[in-house]
Amino acid sequence: MDILKGVRVLDFGRYIAGPYCAALLGDLGAEVIRVERIAGSEDRYVHPIDNPNGEGAMFMQMNRNKKGITLNPTKEGSQEIVKKLVESADIVVANLPPQTLKKMGIDYETISEYNEGIILTTVSAFGHGGPYSERVGFDGVGQAMSGAAYLTGHEEEPVKAYSPYIDYGTASLTAMGTLAAIIDREKTGKGQIVEGALFATSLAFMNTHIIEQAITKKNRKAIGNKSPYAGPVDMVKTKNGWIVVQVLGDPLFKRWAKLVRAEEFIEDERFLTDIKRGENGQILSDKTQDWCKDLTSEEALKLLAEAQVPAGPVNNLEDVLNDQHVKEMNFFQDIDYQGLKSPAPVMGLPIKLSNSDNKIKKSPPLLGEDTDSILLELGFTKNQIESFRKERII
Repeated sequence: MDILKGVRVLDFGRYIAGPYCAALLGDLGAEVIRVERIAGSEDRYVHPIDNPNGEGAMFMQMNRNKKGITLNPTKEGSQEIVKKLVESADIVVANLPPQTLKKMGIDYETISEYNEGIILTTVSAFGHGGPYSERVGFDGVGQAMSGAAYLTGHEEEPVKAYSPYIDYGTASLTAMGTLAAIIDREKTGKGQIVEGALFATSLAFMNTHIIEQAITKKNRKAIGNKSPYAGPVDMVKTKNGWIVVQVLGDPLFKRWAKLVRAEEFIEDERFLTDIKRGENGQILSDKTQDWCKDLTSEEALKLLAEAQVPAGPVNNLEDVLNDQHVKEMNFFQDIDYQGLKSPAPVMGLPIKLSNSDNKIKKSPPLLGEDTDSILLELGFTKNQIESFRKERII
């Protein structure tokens, strides 16, 4: 069952936060139309993967289950197309600054005149109403300004995460907000604005640590892969690689201590609570390192799994592709795309719904692939479409 069947989404997004939000809605069955610049939006070409057309890995992930049209909404004569698109739609997704939305004619004041039930889902760097509202920003800015980068890595050098989790988190939260707006519209008949912000998401994800700071004033510093709240928590080296071990709570600590033959630690004053174990984490990390130094990663992980102690390998990307669990769970779906020498392993909706089909049904669109068919459906004639093309509106 396609839960959002019959819902049309116009995706004016760029890069991750907007397009991934729209992709999640498409995974749930919505018809998503990606609206791009005539030459292709810049994010079409990010992370090149040897495609002669130039499409990159980011485009492969963000634009599954979407149709594609090209449109220059700032060009004179384009608003007739924008108006008809909005009239036909339920949701407009755009992670663009307010002034850009207005210039493109897709600000809420304009599009709600076309369609009272329209939902505008926006994402900005900082949200509207504060002194930073007009600033632009990417995921790394959110990581830095929320304290996350300061507490990551080591004290002498802040480090941001390689994966842009603030972008993905914001996209996921705005998709949730959009679903709530759809439910609300069922009751009221009215649309609304759903507003996400990278900085807001980053603060939400760091809120536990911010609460601690507000109350205790501990002024914590980065301590690498260890945790100040529990132990052992660290990445340790085996004979042939690295593994991560994470122990939280007394039952896990006792199982770990028995496994590594450190039963004397169980009654040791230094390790009686999670906080104490965090404060003395280096001793616990050293013990874990000593235990596994003569084991392979596979041997160590087998013993840790048997003892029910959370652990996993530190994989490189090729390891991820070859992981047996990844393969048997079918996390990735092989998607063919024109010009690619092999299928792209694309992950669709990362949650399962027992009454829904989670399969990706359509590969990402070629540039402008559906422009003509969508405009014809909206009532434009072939001659009008040809005129739009000559005028570089589409």
